[in-house]
Amino acid sequence: MILGIVGYLTFRAVAAMLTNNAATIIQQTAVQANGRLEGILRQLDSLTTQVATNPYVQQLLLNEKDGHHATFQQRQMLHATINTIYQFADGVKSVELYSYSGQRLYPLDDTNLKMKVSRNWINRTIEAQGSMEWFGIDPNDPNSLLAIRLVTLIDQNFSPGGYLLLRINRNLFALKDPDGQEEGRNQMLLVGGDGNVIASTLAQQIDPPQIADMLQSSLKKAAIGSRTFMVVRQKSEITGWTLLILTPVDEITKGISVLRHEIFISAGIGSLLYAMLALLLSTVITKPIFRLSRTMRGARFGVLRPVAMPSSTIEIRELNHSYNEMVENINNLITLVYEKEILQNRSELKALQSQINPHFLFNTLEVLYGSLIDRNEEGLADYVLAMADLFRYTITNSNQDEWVTIREELDLIKQYLLIMKTRLEDRLNWHIDVPPYLTSYKIPKLIIQPVVENAINHGVASKMDPGTVSVSLNLSENEKDLVIHVKDNGDGIDVDMLAAINRAIQQGSVLSAKGTGMGIANVHRRIQLYYQHSSRTKGIDISSRKGEGTHVRIIVPYE
Repeated sequence: MILGIVGYLTFRAVAAMLTNNAATIIQQTAVQANGRLEGILRQLDSLTTQVATNPYVQQLLLNEKDGHHATFQQRQMLHATINTIYQFADGVKSVELYSYSGQRLYPLDDTNLKMKVSRNWINRTIEAQGSMEWFGIDPNDPNSLLAIRLVTLIDQNFSPGGYLLLRINRNLFALKDPDGQEEGRNQMLLVGGDGNVIASTLAQQIDPPQIADMLQSSLKKAAIGSRTFMVVRQKSEITGWTLLILTPVDEITKGISVLRHEIFISAGIGSLLYAMLALLLSTVITKPIFRLSRTMRGARFGVLRPVAMPSSTIEIRELNHSYNEMVENINNLITLVYEKEILQNRSELKALQSQINPHFLFNTLEVLYGSLIDRNEEGLADYVLAMADLFRYTITNSNQDEWVTIREELDLIKQYLLIMKTRLEDRLNWHIDVPPYLTSYKIPKLIIQPVVENAINHGVASKMDPGTVSVSLNLSENEKDLVIHVKDNGDGIDVDMLAAINRAIQQGSVLSAKGTGMGIANVHRRIQLYYQHSSRTKGIDISSRKGEGTHVRIIVPYE
């Protein structure tokens, strides 16, 4: 069934390809034949242009238009000029020159142009403004074709001056196929703009209505007599005539019937072979697969056993081998998970035991705080309370709450500044400015405090005069980044040292801030890791001038 469908589709595709190729070749034949005809037309157009622009012809027509009629001798002198058309063009029966009023100047008689052509043809010639107009078959001579050119006067801004009429033998446009024979496989018709047949290689006459149907661009086939022809059209841009190439359809599809029989026979043989092969495969492949499937279904009951069933095919043996490896890996993973659960339980027990130490530290600090309150040492009591809060924030829940609100981080900073105030006294001042709407935004824990600590230790503490540390937050201009500013009015950093520090931050090699164990490079690296999925700028940027203090910007995405 499948092979039959494939064969049919192949036949259709090949038939369409042959038809399209034939149409392409026929179109090329039409272009070649039309090119030969247009070569003749261009030669005649060139020769008549030479006559129309001849100075003597121009002057004679200009005199005629001004009312000075040509003498017999002047008209006789036109022979030498007009005779060039006869010399260089074949098939020209006659060349006639008329004044704009229609009076014939050459040959020498008093015939009027209106006696030769209709007024409609004359109007079309005037509208063409000097181009050659091909009107087809001469009404007075069926064996001739007529063409008229309006002669324009160059000295009078190309105004109409006369007419040049050509009568051409129809045999000049006799049609031939590419092999040079008048009758071949391709039949040709040259049809004028009025629908009359100018030249034809067909042995039989075609009715005008049928010709009109073939001229329609949508019609690709036509029936003439008992045969069907493929129709290809090529219209001349010079004359407006249409060249029709008629090719018998049975000539194009002559080899397709043989191909159809061969495809159907091949499809029948292929179907028979397919049935035999399917029967063989069902016994060699499907049975071992069913055995393997039954073994795999046993895994639903929690029993993973390897397959020990041998097979005669390489593929089935490879499948059994892969399944056995999978069973072995799964059993190993089960054992590994079981061992990890035991280790995890042991680790949780050790973690619970390790919590006793900080709990003991906090209890001790609270006892010390109560003792200082009892002795009215409120300053030292506040110091101890701040230190207890600081320890609680940094030590407890080390595996939880990695993200804190800005409010919580700033509370930690205030506790730390209170502790440092006890040490530096009046030498330390601070200022914190945070918009209320940012206080609930969450950031990674402990990314501001190490920077504040660095500002105190290396900025304020290094000078004898009072110093100030300021912390402020704002959003970037596009409101996509949160910028945390930490400034101090210390001694600042010189240019070389600042460049070295910034390089070291990017490389992660800056020494940790004194007393915290949490260095600037550590903070920068943690920010990069926390926001690694964000493509925006993030991290720490330091700017400073010697004697003017230091400004540290902590930039994190605001989402």
